[in-house]
Amino acid sequence: MPGPNVLFIVVDQWRGDMLARLGAAGLRTPNIDRLCREGTTFASHYTVTVPCGPSRASLMTGLYAMTHRAVQNTIPLDRRHANLATELRASGYDPALIGYSTSVPDPRAAAPGDPRFGWLGDVMEGFRPICSFEPEKESYFGWLAQNGVELPAKRDDIWLPEGADAVPGATDRPSRIPAHLSDTAFFTEAALSYLKGVTPGRPFFLHLGYWRPHPPFVASAPYHAMYDPAEMPAPVRAESAEAEAAQHPLLEFYLRDTSQGGFFQGAQGRAADMSEAEIRQMRATYWGLMSEIDDQLGRVFAELEEAGLWDDTLIVFTSDHGEQLGDHHLLGKVAYHDESYHIPLVIRDPRRPDRAGEVETAFTESVDVMPTILDWLGATPPAHVDGRSLLPFLDGQPPADWRQEAHFEYDFRNVFYSRPEEELGVGMDEASLAVIRDGKWKYVHFAALPPLLFDLEADPHQFVNLAADPAHAAVVAEYAGRMLSWRMRHADRSLTGYASSPGGLVNRRAAS
Repeated sequence: MPGPNVLFIVVDQWRGDMLARLGAAGLRTPNIDRLCREGTTFASHYTVTVPCGPSRASLMTGLYAMTHRAVQNTIPLDRRHANLATELRASGYDPALIGYSTSVPDPRAAAPGDPRFGWLGDVMEGFRPICSFEPEKESYFGWLAQNGVELPAKRDDIWLPEGADAVPGATDRPSRIPAHLSDTAFFTEAALSYLKGVTPGRPFFLHLGYWRPHPPFVASAPYHAMYDPAEMPAPVRAESAEAEAAQHPLLEFYLRDTSQGGFFQGAQGRAADMSEAEIRQMRATYWGLMSEIDDQLGRVFAELEEAGLWDDTLIVFTSDHGEQLGDHHLLGKVAYHDESYHIPLVIRDPRRPDRAGEVETAFTESVDVMPTILDWLGATPPAHVDGRSLLPFLDGQPPADWRQEAHFEYDFRNVFYSRPEEELGVGMDEASLAVIRDGKWKYVHFAALPPLLFDLEADPHQFVNLAADPAHAAVVAEYAGRMLSWRMRHADRSLTGYASSPGGLVNRRAAS
């Protein structure tokens, strides 16, 4: 039988350091601050891969990308992998989804002409979509038209700044879409309709996804002017993009290849050429988009309280990945820098009010979220998942054998909007990297490119690569060995716990 309720909030492209609870002074998010005060904030939480599709696959399956292998936005997810939604259904829940999951279906279970292969991702199997942002955001565009907005022929031009004379890419002007019709408001209205219709006494699971603060970086009034660009933190970067690019061939490729047009509707030029003033303005807009989400979450929280559901609902707040935001002269979620992988995780457990306000500093990963939710509901997570339940941390009793580092991966093979293979001289199955980082060292291993090693105590922003320094050869060997051991321990374990025996089939994982 189903148990209590779960509100699973997944925002998009929200950096892990952008929480007031963790020191983002001046960021106005009173509702998320409330979650932090009433729950546990995980300060060293990392997604195990980027970009959107791979990260959401790991978030929902509890598997590392090296196991589920949906390693880029365009790559299908093997349907044999259980996910959070399918496991919830087995536990008696009807998991509802608002937003998207960027999941490409398994082509072995679909015809080649299936229209789902015509966009970046569809809804993951098992979820019941209440309000989906895909395909091509049609439901949102239709909602705008229903509310009297005249849609441009090129639909994405709704994210141009206000005014016929506005310069594409300028974020000092508001969006031409008013705040009450923004995509953030759109998702919130769907969530309120869902919550108002919940059957009394029937527990619910709602995946509430928001597209923001994902680009295009343009915010509706008043959020576009909520923050002063002069008060935004300056970017952390080398003196020039060329100096930054000298660190590694992959970094050089993204600095040369990434355009502003992917982040500001209609913009021209390289992202690496943005001035500090432009970056500060972009960051002010980014914070404004965050505050807009927070305001809308306040409406959702108020509905939970009014319906008497607040004290019987687990609330999980997280993101799929981070955002470079001008650091290292980059935009987006690419390569190996922490800004792309460090993400927020806040869990408000109504059963544990005595643990309210805790900040946990142990290394946690996005693969831990799926088993945590299932464990909280009294369901047994699949034995082969790579993540582990975080309930012991919520109880104040962290396991003695908990991981001492974070791991993340990135696959930079060709996709239709980026072609690094030819530029870097690597094959499709060589275009990958894996990272192991703890409090002291960060080691980046490439399948076919030079490695990287950073001393995080002496060089926290990772400008000095020590991998080729003979004095650090032992450190490289140690961390490469630790990474190899990690990969060996987490090789696909779907069936390796089973064994035949004179007494019949044995499941050793279940027995342990």
